[in-house]
Amino acid sequence: MIKIEKSDRLNSLPPYLFKEIDRQKEEVKKQGVDIIDLGVGDPDMPTPQHIIDALKQAASDPANHRYPSYSGMEDFNGAVARWYKRRFNVDLDPLNEVVTLIGSKEGIAHIPLAFINPGDMALVSSPGYPVYDIGVKFAGGETYFMNLFKENNFLPDLGAIPDEIAGKAKMMFINYPNNPTSAVATEGFFQEVVSFAKSHNIIICHDAAYTEMAFDGYSPISFLETKDAKTVGIEFHSLSKTYNMTGWRIGFAVGRAEVIQALGQVKSNIDSGAFQAIQIAGITALEGDQTCVKAMNREYAERLDILAKGLSGLGLSFEKPKATFYVWIETPAGYTSSEFATHLLTKAGIVVTPGNGFGAAGEGYVRMALTVGKERLKEVIERIRSTGF
Repeated sequence: MIKIEKSDRLNSLPPYLFKEIDRQKEEVKKQGVDIIDLGVGDPDMPTPQHIIDALKQAASDPANHRYPSYSGMEDFNGAVARWYKRRFNVDLDPLNEVVTLIGSKEGIAHIPLAFINPGDMALVSSPGYPVYDIGVKFAGGETYFMNLFKENNFLPDLGAIPDEIAGKAKMMFINYPNNPTSAVATEGFFQEVVSFAKSHNIIICHDAAYTEMAFDGYSPISFLETKDAKTVGIEFHSLSKTYNMTGWRIGFAVGRAEVIQALGQVKSNIDSGAFQAIQIAGITALEGDQTCVKAMNREYAERLDILAKGLSGLGLSFEKPKATFYVWIETPAGYTSSEFATHLLTKAGIVVTPGNGFGAAGEGYVRMALTVGKERLKEVIERIRSTGF
């Protein structure tokens, strides 16, 4: 029997956040506890039926059983470009400025391989989606964390980045509406990002997965709406949250042609593209009736009202989000993020995500996702109230 030794890059990583949460959840579940899971941001509502019907029909066509195009079907990329024009008034060339992804996570993880050499640096927000940092590490790069603080509306302070760091950085990852804080970006902030990128020759990668999940008439903006944004970077998007398609694995990246094509070059050497039948269903999602998105947002808004009212009644501090389906909650006095998450799991059977799992600057918070029904959310509040903290 040979000795198996993992690579340094794997050994350097902490356990993947949500995999570790699943492990802890299963341990408690084995004790017979009825778990209410507000941890992973996985929509509980089904994919709309007209999208499912499109998949069924496309999956029955033998023409879709062969290898797809590496960069995506022309029709799907065209649908993406048309959706961006309708939604954000952004013009895109489907041939050169759009690439299809097997979910946006895949593209985010792979983009550093196109630009980061060993020892190169990337700017990543903390707290933030763990894959930004992991992708950089897999490419052999180093991460400089831009801390997000409540007093700065959870926007990075670009002026606080040391000149020597900015001069070394090749990429920057940002994400608004934000996971996990649910913060939103202003046009002025995106203008600052464009100016910063131009000054320091930095590629901007904006994760826009949550732009279609918003409340009370708020409409999140795209980074690419900003003047000259397309000259400095790209934007990632996904059908996962907008159409409840997390398991389908279909997304896209759009923007600066050279960056998109480099990402496509990486992908052509790693994967063989997204299943064509799913791309056809994606076209139906993007170009079909959008009342399903409005109905989804109404449901999340109702859930948010229940959770926000309940948490306020418990004396917990948070900012009610304008977008995303996350609530970023300050831990009570005397608890770290992990301690409060463990308390809620072991004492109340409630799964939340500890803020420090998203980076050191997330300490002092937990994240709850609006991914259970309204009655279960009422039960969450009652369980916390009866358990105390």
